[in-house]
Amino acid sequence: MTRILLAVLLAAPLLGAETAEQRGKRVVDECLQALGGDRYLNMQSRVETGRAYSFYRERLTGLSIATIYTRYDSGVTDTAHNLAQHERDNYDKKQDYGVLFTDQEAWDVTYRGARPLPADRFARYKETTLRDVFYILRVRLHEPGWIFESKGSDVIENRPVDIVDLTDADNLTTTVDFDQITKLPVRQAFFRRDPVTKDRNEEVTHFTKYRDTGDGVQWPFAIERGRNGEKIYEIFSTSVEVNNKKAAADLFQLPSAIKLLKPE
Repeated sequence: MTRILLAVLLAAPLLGAETAEQRGKRVVDECLQALGGDRYLNMQSRVETGRAYSFYRERLTGLSIATIYTRYDSGVTDTAHNLAQHERDNYDKKQDYGVLFTDQEAWDVTYRGARPLPADRFARYKETTLRDVFYILRVRLHEPGWIFESKGSDVIENRPVDIVDLTDADNLTTTVDFDQITKLPVRQAFFRRDPVTKDRNEEVTHFTKYRDTGDGVQWPFAIERGRNGEKIYEIFSTSVEVNNKKAAADLFQLPSAIKLLKPE
């Protein structure tokens, strides 16, 4: 007992000497290991299936069975400004309509054909992806100039958390709350300037119900997104699969025979 107490007393000054950046980097490293370490870093694709809800002014405006396919692109070099993933969101049991996000544009895909989505919607998707903590950990950690700065501790949703600012070389910051016990992200927040109204919007996402995907990767099965304090989107996954063959490369391309529709 005396030896344990002595070890704690000797370690205390070392812990106190940890700078805000050192602590922030440690928390991020612990999170990456909790997510699966190398298994997470080598994740090539992901398929999430569940129920998705959309809201406007806290009122439910849409409900659908959703399957979200994500595939990472290892050939992108400037990951700070270019997307290194493609995403296909299919809806309904038949998955006969949805949205396709490539690295350059987005399409609304139905039985009528493919219609390009407005540029501002793709821009919002791109920025939201680039500043997402899971995307940062999977794709962007190799970039020079990152600063991980601890902002202290707090209690969020009855959980003790470590708060860390993740700031890239362009001085864009995502603030993430990491569970002190599980080491996993609980909440993230960042501010985004609306290109039309110039309003400063706060984008907040909550992550809960983590489970092992079966491949050693931890992923939240419940995700809730909000903007300026109002809930706008929620998904409850019933299954999440990593490196599934269903997320093949051709899924993220428009079929050559599909009819291309004019923008609205």
